[in-house]
Amino acid sequence: MEGYQLITVLGPTATGKTAFATALASRLDTEIISGDSRQVYRGMDIGTGKDLSEYTFEGKAIPYHLIDICEPGYRYNVFEYQHDFFRAYEAMHGKGKLPILCGGTGMYIEAVLKGYKLLDVPENPELRQSLKDKSLKELEEILAGYKVLHNKTDVDSAQRAIRAIEIEEYYKKEAPERNEYLPLHSLIIGISIDRELRRQKISKRLRARLDEGMVDEVRHLLNSGVQPEDLMYYGLEYKYLTLYIIGMLSFEEMVSQLEIAIHQFAKRQMTWFRGMERRGSEIHWIDASLPTEEKIARTETLLNTKNS
Repeated sequence: MEGYQLITVLGPTATGKTAFATALASRLDTEIISGDSRQVYRGMDIGTGKDLSEYTFEGKAIPYHLIDICEPGYRYNVFEYQHDFFRAYEAMHGKGKLPILCGGTGMYIEAVLKGYKLLDVPENPELRQSLKDKSLKELEEILAGYKVLHNKTDVDSAQRAIRAIEIEEYYKKEAPERNEYLPLHSLIIGISIDRELRRQKISKRLRARLDEGMVDEVRHLLNSGVQPEDLMYYGLEYKYLTLYIIGMLSFEEMVSQLEIAIHQFAKRQMTWFRGMERRGSEIHWIDASLPTEEKIARTETLLNTKNS
């Protein structure tokens, strides 16, 4: 496996990426680096789908990295992720291991695979003030006008859209170059799933998470002092459950709107991954419905035949 520096496991939500990556890590005696923009936050467990129990395979605990590294309310970004990733990556290589990057946040994944030179973008109060009264749809239309480096996959709240515009405006002036870090030679495994089956799994998983106490999790975060607007910034579950808890949506409205938002999010994830392929990343797609052993066998075949 001398040619590959990394294995990447990616795919849209609800495809079983973590369970597969854990089984693969057990087979290869290695560790996992998360590529998820929301699982970095402590206490945001059910809503982000951490499923930490999945990091055990046949009784063997698999070490994982870049999960639970920030307090809720903080606004972690891809610049910080890239630096944190390479610290974990280099530590693993120092132990002679082939790391596995696993997640669904396309921009985070591509930023480390391509070695983008990123900038630590400061807040722009004047820009934020000028955008504060615009709707999410209006903000998305503004964002669509940029030749984007920034990740639009997670833009499902006005705050996130404003931050994305803020980043694009800053990059227009600063013109970042690539390769603060060298690109990585990674075997990229994509977990694909039939669209209708994906929809079914998303709907089933949403209801399971509600039964597991996702509402109580968000209520606890609010009671601990995290402001509603900060939770809504994270989008998806934290946006809609917060709106429900503060009385702006009924329970039924919350569930219906959140379910639609998650389906739309999965579509945006796939759009990003297809874009990665157009930008030169070779993704080897494996059907999510295959048995774990067959997924591992196909991955090992790719490692052995394509590694050079």
